[in-house]
Amino acid sequence: MKEDLRKRTKNFALRIIRLYSSLPTSTVAQVIGKQVLRSGTSIGAHYREAYRSRSNRELISKLEVGLQELEETIYTNSRK
Repeated sequence: MKEDLRKRTKNFALRIIRLYSSLPTSTVAQVIGKQVLRSGTSIGAHYREAYRSRSNRELISKLEVGLQELEETIYTNSRK
C-alpha cells in the first residue's frame, strides 16, 4: 500500500504539471494554474515526509498538511 500511494501521488503531480502546461496564457489562468501547480505537486512531498516521520504525531501532522494541500487543489480546480 505504501508503494501504491507513492506512485499515485507522483502520478497526480505529473498530471497537475501537464494540466498547468496546457493552460492558456491569460493572467487569470496563469495565477490559478500556479496555485494548483504548487498545491497539487506538494501532496506527494508531504506524503514522503510523513513516510520518514519519527513519531506517530509527526506522521499525522505531515499527512494532515498533505490533505490540506489536496483540498486546496480541489477547491482551486473546481468549476462550480
